[in-house]
Amino acid sequence: MFIEKFIESPRHIEIQVLGDQHGNIVYLNERECSVQRRHQKVVEEAPSPFVSPKMRKAMGEQAVALARAVGYYSAGTVELIVSGADTTGESFYFLEMNTRLQVEHPVTEEITGLDLVEQMIRVAAGERLAFGQEDVKINGWSVENRVYAEDPYRGFLPSTGRLVRYRTPGTQTPFASSEVEKRGSEQVDTRFSTSLETNGRVRVDDGVAEGGEVSRFYDPMIAKLITWAPTREEAIDAQVAALDRFEIDGPGHNIDFLSALMQHPRFRSGALTTGFIAEEYPDGFHGAPASDPLIDRIAAVAAMIGLETDARGAEISGQLNGHEGVAAERVVRIGGRDLHVSFDEDEDGLIATIDGDRSLSLAGDWAPGQPLFDGTVDGEPVAIRVERKGRRWKLTTRGASHLVDVWPPHVAALTRHMIEKVPPDLSKFLLCPMPGLLVSLTVKEGDKVEAGQPLATVEAMKMENILRAEKAGTVKRVEAKPGDSLQVDAVILELE
Repeated sequence: MFIEKFIESPRHIEIQVLGDQHGNIVYLNERECSVQRRHQKVVEEAPSPFVSPKMRKAMGEQAVALARAVGYYSAGTVELIVSGADTTGESFYFLEMNTRLQVEHPVTEEITGLDLVEQMIRVAAGERLAFGQEDVKINGWSVENRVYAEDPYRGFLPSTGRLVRYRTPGTQTPFASSEVEKRGSEQVDTRFSTSLETNGRVRVDDGVAEGGEVSRFYDPMIAKLITWAPTREEAIDAQVAALDRFEIDGPGHNIDFLSALMQHPRFRSGALTTGFIAEEYPDGFHGAPASDPLIDRIAAVAAMIGLETDARGAEISGQLNGHEGVAAERVVRIGGRDLHVSFDEDEDGLIATIDGDRSLSLAGDWAPGQPLFDGTVDGEPVAIRVERKGRRWKLTTRGASHLVDVWPPHVAALTRHMIEKVPPDLSKFLLCPMPGLLVSLTVKEGDKVEAGQPLATVEAMKMENILRAEKAGTVKRVEAKPGDSLQVDAVILELE
């Protein structure tokens, strides 16, 4: 029999250590990595909202003692499981030590001002650390989100394809060297960050470029989005603003999900555990909830976008009905609701009146064809990703995508008489939900299957995904064999 301690409300917290070849070792505070899915980190932050100064000192000193006991030097991470149920901070337990640089190291760099890669190079060259433990401080707060090539709306299935469009938020500009570096060395910190309209800064670490291919053979991470601000709340708000301006077209991605996490009341309160995602999204992710004021903003922008597009269309020469003016009124259908939006001009832009009783001021330079509306609504910055879907618009902001119809009022009245197109019933087919390799097939033609029975295994991005029968039936035909490379929605087998 094997018995191990049960940790209540477990939190994943790790200590960054740094040592040289002369016996000097320091700890560079902690990082919280509790927000995980399938044991893979999604969000990291430094410092932890749970760790007190006393707890930080105890954890840090034990991490240093461990590194010293094994003669370790360079950067390393001591990972711990911490009981969130014990507010004394004394219930932390060793998990493992990673003798390398972690994916989440940027948040430590942001709050300490140290370039860890530079420090590793200096240590490898035999230099002494230019600072001591007393020089290591905590400056502000930093949050990192991992941008993955996966579709949260389809159970986080891996996604592949060409990066047709890849635009990160902001433009890179240098920032001043840190106080730690100033006290300990004359070297200048040459890292770069970018700024948004917040009290902080945003940084993107990536290894991809527009036009590149996200394949099924490697880890799904596309980029790391890091923000820094004086406070935790401001750093989280900077994440939301940056995620709205992060443009990726091609493979599916988790940007909406990350934005929803940043807005979640429980995350913002700091009440985290390693079960956060499973506990808060037990039925999967369907987009962040949108408040009525947010729906009004989306509707106003949608109406403006529809109006601008129709106005451009009206300028085409040779039209049979001549060049009639475009009425400044639209009906926006969003989430099953019809909102009537009319516009008046003012010196700063447009005034949108919704349903005759709510007014919003819009300012921005959006033109037909642009994939991002980046302007202001009632003086507040707003970024909405814009995509045309047939006659509809797909508008994405604040962690959710909204399919929106925009019509002139007389057209909106007639649409109620249109027959909805019913999608075909594909339940008799087992379809490949993602590009991948068919590893195994557990049935053959003529076999009877039950609902929920495993039928096939598809491997993509270092993960195996078991595909199950949606309903009972008999295998009528098998269209693929183990070893085949399959595309999305490729038919594996058919049931009858």
